[in-house]
Amino acid sequence: MKEFLHILLPNISAKPNELVEATLQTLNMMVLSGAISLFFGLIFGVTIVVTAPKGILKNAFIYNILDKLINVFRSIPFVILLAALIPFTRMVVGTAIGTKGAILPLVFGTVPFFTRQIESALHEVDNGLIEAAQSMGSSPIEIIFRVYLRESMTGIIRGVQITFISLLGLTAMAGAIGGGGLGDFAIRYGHQRNQTDVTYVTVIIILVMVSLIQGIGNRAIKKNTH
Repeated sequence: MKEFLHILLPNISAKPNELVEATLQTLNMMVLSGAISLFFGLIFGVTIVVTAPKGILKNAFIYNILDKLINVFRSIPFVILLAALIPFTRMVVGTAIGTKGAILPLVFGTVPFFTRQIESALHEVDNGLIEAAQSMGSSPIEIIFRVYLRESMTGIIRGVQITFISLLGLTAMAGAIGGGGLGDFAIRYGHQRNQTDVTYVTVIIILVMVSLIQGIGNRAIKKNTH
């Protein structure tokens, strides 16, 4: 079996430890940046909805500032954002390369995306439910948790699912400037050294990760729906 793998995947067989390390780096980037992005994205998404012109806490100043900031960061291609944030990343975490240096740009690239996912999910909540809660004297906090978040849970889970799949793609892109992970592994060996088996195996691993995210997300959606 080992001989067959060596013939089929000669370059992978020569560096299995590096492949495992790159996979773990990608998972580490996804978990850390994903957790931070989900936290801030949820807060910003709720804030945009409730401070909107027709929201329960109308505030034009907060809404316009937050909405425009999200639009600005969403419009910047991630590769350019990575390069632009290098000085800030170095100042905050002490380095702009490796897994540690990739976390901050990943957060800046993911938070606006997830914020829009949350905003879209919350907008699906029936206005009649919100008006009914207000008529019964529910406070804004109670409406947010008991109506907005509870009634839009399926949409939120779907947004989390889409966000993590997108984040996986961003971690691979971060490898282009030395961010580590599977993207860096594929570029260094698969592209620069023309080791095609490295590229193929990397793609397969990423596809497996995407399938797992989709499977977990679909199961959570199904469980929440019923």
